[in-house]
Amino acid sequence: MLHLKTLVSLSRIVLCLFFLLSTTTIADDASVMSKFLAAISPTPSGWSSTKDYCQWKNVNCDSSKRVTSISLASQSLSGTLPSDLGTLTQLTTLSLQKNSFSGPIPLLANLTFLQDLYLDNNNFSSVPSGFFQGLTSLQTLSLSENSNLQPWSIPTDITQSSSLVSLTAGNANIIGSLPDIFDSFPSLQNVRLSYNNLTGSLPSSFNGSGIQNLWLNNQLMGFSGTIDVLSTMSQLYQVWLHKNQFTGPIPDLSKCASLFDLQLRDNQFTGVVPASLMSISSLRNVSLANNKLQGPMPVFPSNVKLDLSGTNSFCKDIPGPCDTQVTTLLEVAGALGYPLRLADSWEGNDACEKAWTFIGCDPDGNVISVTLSKQHFTGTISPAFANLTSLKNLLLNDNNLTGSIPKSLTMLPQLQQVDEVEGVEEVPQRLVQIAQHPVEGRRHQKVLRYRRVWHKKFGRVDLPDNRKDVVKSNVMGGTNGYNGVASDLQSQSSGDRSDFNVFEGGNVSISIQVLRQVTNNFSEENILGRGGFGVVYRGELHDGTKIAVKRMESGVMGTKGMNEFQAEIAVLTKVRHRHLVALLGYCINGNERLLVYEYMPQGTLTQHLFDWRENGLSPLTWKQRVTTALDVARGVEYLHSLAQQSFIHRDLKPSNILLGDDMRAKVADFGLVKNAPDGKYSVETRLAGTFGYLAPEYAATGRVTTKVDVYAFGVVLMELITGRKALDDSVPDERSHLVTWFRRVLINKENIPKAIDQTLNPDEETMESIYKVAELAGHCTAREPHQRPDMGHAVNILGPLVEQWKPACHDEEDNCGIDLHMSLPQALQRWQANEGTSTMFNDSFSQSQSSIPSKPSGMADTFGSVDCR
Repeated sequence: MLHLKTLVSLSRIVLCLFFLLSTTTIADDASVMSKFLAAISPTPSGWSSTKDYCQWKNVNCDSSKRVTSISLASQSLSGTLPSDLGTLTQLTTLSLQKNSFSGPIPLLANLTFLQDLYLDNNNFSSVPSGFFQGLTSLQTLSLSENSNLQPWSIPTDITQSSSLVSLTAGNANIIGSLPDIFDSFPSLQNVRLSYNNLTGSLPSSFNGSGIQNLWLNNQLMGFSGTIDVLSTMSQLYQVWLHKNQFTGPIPDLSKCASLFDLQLRDNQFTGVVPASLMSISSLRNVSLANNKLQGPMPVFPSNVKLDLSGTNSFCKDIPGPCDTQVTTLLEVAGALGYPLRLADSWEGNDACEKAWTFIGCDPDGNVISVTLSKQHFTGTISPAFANLTSLKNLLLNDNNLTGSIPKSLTMLPQLQQVDEVEGVEEVPQRLVQIAQHPVEGRRHQKVLRYRRVWHKKFGRVDLPDNRKDVVKSNVMGGTNGYNGVASDLQSQSSGDRSDFNVFEGGNVSISIQVLRQVTNNFSEENILGRGGFGVVYRGELHDGTKIAVKRMESGVMGTKGMNEFQAEIAVLTKVRHRHLVALLGYCINGNERLLVYEYMPQGTLTQHLFDWRENGLSPLTWKQRVTTALDVARGVEYLHSLAQQSFIHRDLKPSNILLGDDMRAKVADFGLVKNAPDGKYSVETRLAGTFGYLAPEYAATGRVTTKVDVYAFGVVLMELITGRKALDDSVPDERSHLVTWFRRVLINKENIPKAIDQTLNPDEETMESIYKVAELAGHCTAREPHQRPDMGHAVNILGPLVEQWKPACHDEEDNCGIDLHMSLPQALQRWQANEGTSTMFNDSFSQSQSSIPSKPSGMADTFGSVDCR
C-alpha cells in the first residue's frame, strides 16, 4: 500500500513539473510575441495586445499554444526583430519578406523544427555568428535583397541544415569563396547567390549534385577558373554565371538533359563552342556574348534564343568551317586549355593575315613557325601540329606541359628545329636529333626574311631581306611590328620647313612670326605652365581671341614627343566638340614644334580640385563637380562613339581637363590618342599614360579598348567625390591607391559620407547625388573591362543630376567665338576676312600687348604627362 502511495505522489510531482514547464514556455512565447508587436510599425492587421497572440492574423500555434508559424510578408512593416525570437522553439515557418525590417537578424540557432525562413527584401544590418547551428530541419532560406548587411561569408556550420532545398541570398553582401560543402545537401535544388562579392572557383563538391537552378551571376569581383564541374551536374535547369571572370572552354554539358537556360555572357570563356551544347534538346535561352570564344560560329536550333554579340572571336561572321590552318591551331590551343593569351590574339580566319602572336608564315601564307616558349602554358602537345605540313620551327620549351610528344610530328617533312620540352615523355628519336642539331643559321634567316606583319595603316606587309634589320631579334616570340614605317613618316617632318602637309584631315599652318607677336616673343610673363616637352604660353589675336601655344623643341622631346605632336594634329583636325579643347593650328620652325589651342582661362581641374588653396581659389561645389564630370563624359563619349572615327584618349586625368570662365570643362592633351577600329583591341607595344589612372588590363598586357578611358574616368569621379588624388604617398599605404581604398568604401553605403571631400558639406539631396556618382565610379573602375559601362551610360547617369546649363554665349554651339562646326580652314577664313589676309596665318596678325595680364592663369600641365613607356 505504501509503495502505491509513493508512485501516486511521484506522478503528481511529474505532472506539476510538466505543467510548470509548459506554463513557462507558453509565457516565453507570449513575451516574445508581445515584444514583436511593440517593435514594429504599423501594427499588423489582426494583431492586438488585448487579444490572445494565437488568435492574431497570420500567426499559428499548436495545441499547447506554442507559436509554429508567423507570416507577415509584403505588409510594409518596419522596425527591428526581438533579440529573443530564437526562443520560439516550435517555430516551423517565419515569413517576413518584402518589408522594411532593419537592425541585426536575431540568432535563431537550435530552432530544430524551423523549415522555412524568408527574410528577403528587407534592410537588415547583420547576420549573427552561429546563425545556422542546430537548424537541422531547415529546407528554405531566403535572404536576398538585403544590401545593407555587413559583409559576411557562408559558414561551414550550414552543413547542419542537411535537408536544405533552396539557398537564396542574392544581393546580400556575401564575400569570400563558396565553401566546398555542397555534398552535404542531397536535396539541394536551388542556389541563388547573385549580386554579391563571391570570388574563387566553383567548389568541387558541386560534382554530381542535384542542383537545378544555379544563379551566381553579377559578382562584384567575380568567380574565376573553369566551369568544368557543371558537366557532372545532370539535373541543371537554369544556369546563370554571367558577369564573372570564368575562363577556359565551355565543357561538354550533354549530361544536362534538362538544361533550359544557360547564361554565360560577360566572362572570359575561350575555345570552340562544343557541338554537344547545340544538341541539348531542352535548351531555349543561351547567351555567350562578350567572351573570347573562337572557332566556327555555333549554330543552334531555331527555337533557341541566342546571343553571341560582343567580343567573341569566331573565325567568320557567318556559320561555316574555319580555314584549315586556323582549325589546326585552335586544336593546338585546345590541348593547352585554350589559354586566354592566345584567345586575345588568335582572331580571324587567316593565321598569317594579322600575324597571330607566336606564329610565323612564309609569303604563300603557310605557317612555318610556332613559338610558344616560356609562356607558362599547361596541358599537352597536340598531334594536330602534324597538319601544319610547312612547319619548320616548333619551340615549346620552358612551359609546364605533360604527356608525350606525338609521334606524328616526326612526319613533318620540313621540320628543322624543335626545342627540348621538359616534363614530356617518349620524345621520338628524330625530334631529339633535330633539337640537338638544328640547321645552322636557317631558323632566324627564314623567319626574318619571310615574316609577314600587319600594320594598322598599310595592312599586310611582307618584310624583304633589306628591311630585316628593323625587326627585333625575338620576332619568333611575337614582335609583330614594322618599325620602319614609323621611321619613314618621321623623316618627312625633318628639315627647316614652315609648312607641314603630311597630316590627314587638314593642315592649318601658322607662321612663327605670328606666334611670336601674339605671345610677346614667348615672354616669361605669358607662361601658363611647363611640361615634359616644353612650355605653354598665353597669347591674344588681333580680334581678342585668346589662345594657348604649346612650344616644343624636337631635340628635347625626341621620338616620343614627335609622335605626340603628330597625334595631336591627326586627332584634333578630325574631331570637333564643345567639350574637347579645339586645335586652332600648328607651326614647324626648324627644331621647334608648336601647337595652338583655344585658351581655357580657369586652368586645369587639378588646380581647382587639389591646389585651390595655393591658387587662392574657392573649393569646387558639388554642382560644379558633377557638371565637370558630365562635360568630360560627353567629350569622351564623342571620341569613343559619335565622331566619324573612334578614338581612345589613354591619358584622361584632372590635369588634362581644362575649365573655361563659365567653369565648363573640356578634355585636352591628345598626344597619346589611338584609333579604336571596330571597337576591338588594338595592340600596343609600349605602355603609355599616368600611373593611378591605368586600367589593370592595359597595365598588364598593353592592350587598349575604349574601356581604359572608362576606367580613368571612374578614377576622376572618385577624385571629384573625395578630393583625393589617384595616388597619394602622403597617406598610409592602405589608403594611398584611391581606387583600391574607394572600392572598400563602396562595400557599405554608410561609409561614403565619411569618405567625401570635407569641403562639400552636403545636404540630403546632394548626398543622394553623391551616392549615384559613387556607384557609377565603382562600375567604371571594375577590374574587367567587359564589366565597365560605356561612356554613353555615364552621360545618362550624370545628365539628370545636372541642371540645364545656360551658356554665357547666346549660341551654345558657337563656343564663344570659336565655331566648332566649321572646318579649320573655314574658321581661319572668318578671321582673315576681318583682316584681308591670305590663306595662311601671317605677319599681319597683331595684338595689343597691354591686354595680357602680368600674371596669367590657364593651361598648366596640359602636356608632357607622366609616362611609363
